[in-house]
Amino acid sequence: MNRNLALEFVRVTEMAAIASARFMGRGDEEGAFAASIEAMRCMLDSVECKATVVIGAGGDIAESSSLKVGETVGSGRGPQLEIALDPLEGVEVCAMGGQNSLSVMAIADEGSLLPVPSGMYMEKIGTGPEGRGVIDILETPKENLQRLAEVKGCRVSDLTAVILDRERHFDLIDDVRAAGARIQLIRDGDVAGAISTCLSESGIDILFGIGGATEGVVAAAALRCMGGGFQGILKPEDETQIQLAKKKGIFELNKVFDIEELASGDVMFCSTGVTGGSFLEGVKFKSWGAVTHSKVMRSQSGTVRDIKAEHHFDRKPRY
Repeated sequence: MNRNLALEFVRVTEMAAIASARFMGRGDEEGAFAASIEAMRCMLDSVECKATVVIGAGGDIAESSSLKVGETVGSGRGPQLEIALDPLEGVEVCAMGGQNSLSVMAIADEGSLLPVPSGMYMEKIGTGPEGRGVIDILETPKENLQRLAEVKGCRVSDLTAVILDRERHFDLIDDVRAAGARIQLIRDGDVAGAISTCLSESGIDILFGIGGATEGVVAAAALRCMGGGFQGILKPEDETQIQLAKKKGIFELNKVFDIEELASGDVMFCSTGVTGGSFLEGVKFKSWGAVTHSKVMRSQSGTVRDIKAEHHFDRKPRY
């Protein structure tokens, strides 16, 4: 995969972030999401590739969405790729003016990203490079925290776990507290939470909990680029979801998927902040345009780039 594509794809997340940031704090989730999709599609058409959407915005190809699973995007020229995308991760967060909403995209060679069905949940555990090969999703939170503390050379009480603030996590939260670790609860955006485990400045050490399976694949792609560890177990809610998974070639629904099985081969990841958060600044509008903050990374090299970009609207009047 051509490394220069990373800069082409970050332009896509930048434009999606700018478009959705217009809706920050306005309470319009639908408007924010629609704007992000429109901008992402517009920019994808200019990228020199032929890419298949394996994880899309809004669902599978039978559903109403502007970036459906199974669609082909890009200019139609260049390498054959597949992409997993979320034009606005943390829709509610953006609409309510909260933190850590992002525009994200994972890019890989064909057959590299696990094509999990939209709407399915996944139990997840993620951590930074120190915890890779150490964490085990089948173990208790206490055991995983003790293992992580040992390899980090600290006490469990020094660790901070990030968990989605959901009723289904009440027992998990109690277990983490009983183990002695600290907790940061988030309303939405567990992709951002997973990435934060790889960034020392975030103060986050480990991700626990159940969230969207599609977000799990995107998070795994990001953590592969950053040398982190991640595992997931799919949690279908009914027979319909089980059959959807089987149609996509996923038959072992109780399987522990390791990071390499969720996102294999040469993977690129791009993210642009919509609202400010733990590792990306949000879009800042100026009289002349906007400033964005993005991270671009690649698994093959392990390179992580921070990109601050100024966008002059007199030259990009669409946004």
